[in-house]
Amino acid sequence: MPAAPQPQDSAPSRAAMSPALAARPWLVLLSIAGSAALIWFLLDRILVDRSPIVVGILHSQTGPMAVSEQSMIDAEVLALEQINAQGGLLGRSVRWVIADGGSDWPTFARQADRLIRDEKVCVLFGCWTSASRKSVLPVVEAADHLLVYPMAYEGLEHSPNVIYTGAAPNQQITPAVQWCHDTLSARRFFLVGSDYIWPHCVNAIISDQLLALGAERVGQTYVPFGSSDVDEAVRQIVAARPDVVLSTVVGDSAIAFARKLRAAGIRPEQTPVVTFAIAEDELRTAPREDFAGDYAAWCYFQSIERPQNQAFVRSFKARYGSDRTTSDGIATAATSVRLWANAVREAGTVDVRQVRAAMRHQSVDAPEGIVSVDPATHHTWRPVFIGKIRPDGQFDIVRSSRTATRPVPYPISRSHEAWDDLVESLHRGWGGSWGNTSSLPVRRRPLSP
Repeated sequence: MPAAPQPQDSAPSRAAMSPALAARPWLVLLSIAGSAALIWFLLDRILVDRSPIVVGILHSQTGPMAVSEQSMIDAEVLALEQINAQGGLLGRSVRWVIADGGSDWPTFARQADRLIRDEKVCVLFGCWTSASRKSVLPVVEAADHLLVYPMAYEGLEHSPNVIYTGAAPNQQITPAVQWCHDTLSARRFFLVGSDYIWPHCVNAIISDQLLALGAERVGQTYVPFGSSDVDEAVRQIVAARPDVVLSTVVGDSAIAFARKLRAAGIRPEQTPVVTFAIAEDELRTAPREDFAGDYAAWCYFQSIERPQNQAFVRSFKARYGSDRTTSDGIATAATSVRLWANAVREAGTVDVRQVRAAMRHQSVDAPEGIVSVDPATHHTWRPVFIGKIRPDGQFDIVRSSRTATRPVPYPISRSHEAWDDLVESLHRGWGGSWGNTSSLPVRRRPLSP
């Protein structure tokens, strides 16, 4: 009988292998592993997006607000550089496109549209003034995009397309008014601001609070936006003889205002100024003798004694120079980038809608303390500080909330509808603009958005 066929081995016979492979079976395994790795590498290159993540930075690099906004750009760039130094996000580097709002509200809107439409950015970090934010808001909402707004403001707004990382009015304005009443024993208040939406709304909030406190508003006046013509405002303050001046004068105008106040004999020993717009960064280049002894209310000061803040100050100075200072706007701008980066990591994508949803419950250990996004309002929990300006341009902290304060964008002194009506009436009264442009020189007058 013929011999029964022998079962065939499925593996290649030693005779079929090369002598090297036959002698070393581990070379077979190594060859297979190498082929698999090559296939995996090729699939990874094809299927995984390794292109840079593009973000937009939109602040004023020119015009009267550049004195404040340029440093916010520096802070955002530093935070993005640190992210890239740690490997980027989702295996991708981050690239930023910086656009100049030019201290001009319609320009902000046009630049926001360009960044979203042409540069394909996945987030905007930007704006300082509320007029610029109000101008950008319709652009962001129409594109269903995301703006992270890192500046203290008047509140009275809520948008699903904005994360407001700066102070709400109950984290800056109303605590300062209460402190003036209780600690400075102020009963006669004078309100002065630049002539656009933020100061007008802030002064309405303050006026309600003064009425509740039984205090008196002895005067209220506005300086044309970006103007150094502050003589009339100073004259009114001298005539009114207030206990305290509450200032929402911004940018270059604030520096001119402080100089003229001192020249008119207004001294902090008799009539202190509490500013909501001047911080360490503006004082770095301003005549400090015009500000020393006055006060400011913010959610951050460089002088906060906290290891996280000391590390932040060191990193900022190492990047931009030992003569540079940090401030609330700078710290908040950097924190804004970190909150967004955490949301990207959690979402596992840079898709705007998914990142927006993830941002609603982010927290970071910021220089001033834990900063958390409040999911109901899209504002952040922040601590509250009042500082006295020193001759060296730093602040001695004279009041601290110690813990973070829940944001209340709409003060309870009026209904939401009443506050919205106020904002809309100002907008209508200014012909569809977000500031009073009637007194501005033609060359500096923003066009209606």
